[in-house]
Amino acid sequence: MLLTISFEEVTESIMSFEYVQEIPQPGAILADMPLPADLAAAKKKKDEEISRVFTHQSDKLVLIIGPCSAHDEEAVCDYIGRLAKVQAEVKDKIIIIPRIYTNKPRTTGIGYKGMAHQPNLAEEPNIVEGIKAIRKMHIRALKESHLPAADEMLYPGNYPYLEDVLAYVAVGARSVENQAHRLTCSGLDIPAGMKNPTSGDVDVTLNSIQAAQAPHVFSYNRWEVKTKGNPLAHAVLRGAVDYHGLSVPNYHYEDLAQFAEAYQKRGLANPTMIVDTNHANSNKKYAEQPRIAMEVMRSRQHSPLLKKMIRGFMVESFIEEGAQKVTENVYGKSITDPCLGWKDSEKLIRDLAAMV
Repeated sequence: MLLTISFEEVTESIMSFEYVQEIPQPGAILADMPLPADLAAAKKKKDEEISRVFTHQSDKLVLIIGPCSAHDEEAVCDYIGRLAKVQAEVKDKIIIIPRIYTNKPRTTGIGYKGMAHQPNLAEEPNIVEGIKAIRKMHIRALKESHLPAADEMLYPGNYPYLEDVLAYVAVGARSVENQAHRLTCSGLDIPAGMKNPTSGDVDVTLNSIQAAQAPHVFSYNRWEVKTKGNPLAHAVLRGAVDYHGLSVPNYHYEDLAQFAEAYQKRGLANPTMIVDTNHANSNKKYAEQPRIAMEVMRSRQHSPLLKKMIRGFMVESFIEEGAQKVTENVYGKSITDPCLGWKDSEKLIRDLAAMV
């Protein structure tokens, strides 16, 4: 007699997971929510412009700017519409890449994990609806602004759901040592920013870039895949945290010069640095971000090497300055890390353009 056991019976007997719902494959989501041809063409043109910065063929600055986490489609698209107007003014000096960060890493695992996880703050998490919500928001933002955006690669398997709309991917300080993130970045054809780990270890940062620039064969989304390597993988300096839990910035001239020299010695393709003006560099004092950016720009002016290698900034910014609790419901205000407000953000963009 043949004994048959269902998948549910097996998983119940050996796991404590509850299987809630099956997540559709990326092809199904993209087929249901396609990117219009005109937007695909606009993105391709912008990708080429951004790529020239990272290959050092363009002297423009890249500015990756936006809220810590994108929790409200209306406010995010409103904010990006404002960015688009300023972009038109500074287009000869700066390329703006809006931050639409839809996954939020949590140090303890507790708290809001981003729109991809919880699309409606008043409801329970729903991953399937979250994936649809973030794709909808990215497409809408691109349609209204023609500025393709950046997102954080918290979960490498989620990338295919947005691969046709993203212009930039960031790998966070807690993910950058993970092999799955490094190898996934080796298959991207857009810039991948590898943040320094929270320890600030220079070798870890450079190892992650080297891994992402190399070709690989590995398991990805139930497939054996081959990648060619991503020559646009580069470093993002976000400061560190010491063993006492104190922030240690790495945006000062000496820090940048030391890192640039170590970077050059590796012989990696397109050695490029982006400076994150918030996080441990500002000790999460969001109002310090313009001062930090201006200091880095002066360092670029002092050193030909830094001018060559420092190609832009990451800035956390939204319509309203600061942060709020999830329950406060203030329009255009961050519910995670505090952000620079619109007035100061607009001034920062113009000040940076004046120094390019």
